[in-house]
Amino acid sequence: MKILGIAGSPRRDGNTFLLLQKVLDGAKTNGDETEFIFISDLKINPCRECGGCDETGKCVVDDDMQTLYPKLQNAEGIVIASPIFFGSITANLKAIIDRCQCLWVKKYILKQPISDKPNRKGAFISVCGGKKTDFFPAASLTIKAFFKTLEVSYVAELFFSQIDEKDAITKHPAALKEAFSFGAKLLKM
Repeated sequence: MKILGIAGSPRRDGNTFLLLQKVLDGAKTNGDETEFIFISDLKINPCRECGGCDETGKCVVDDDMQTLYPKLQNAEGIVIASPIFFGSITANLKAIIDRCQCLWVKKYILKQPISDKPNRKGAFISVCGGKKTDFFPAASLTIKAFFKTLEVSYVAELFFSQIDEKDAITKHPAALKEAFSFGAKLLKM
């Protein structure tokens, strides 16, 4: 099985970055093939809502998103990790989701399948700095809508509050162990 991990944090080796690595390490224990994508390494422009995808279901903007579309369509599992920024996901992750307007067009307007992989599964990992946990459901709504377009079932989530400064998650070994276990059972959910 192929699992795609997407790190939505702008910070390399940040908390969600590390959690996602643990999830993918756990998935590897089942023999699953994994791929880690750090969005900040990519050049991705925002959606222009130009209508260029309306006839074909293909985005006309030529940037690194073109290499990400087939990965999103061919993965059997997708794990998205993002810290909470102002009550939601990061801007760079939201840009990727918005750029999947072409896949929305493909599915809902052109009535074409997004993937030939059946029973695709997805999960969302997030951290926030304060004690508030009400931001997690708000952020997960965006991920759920994204997965619905991708024909991916939202099967699990892993949220940790009071994790703010860089590497704070490393002071919570139980959280890292939970992330590893989460990855080991992801495609079985």
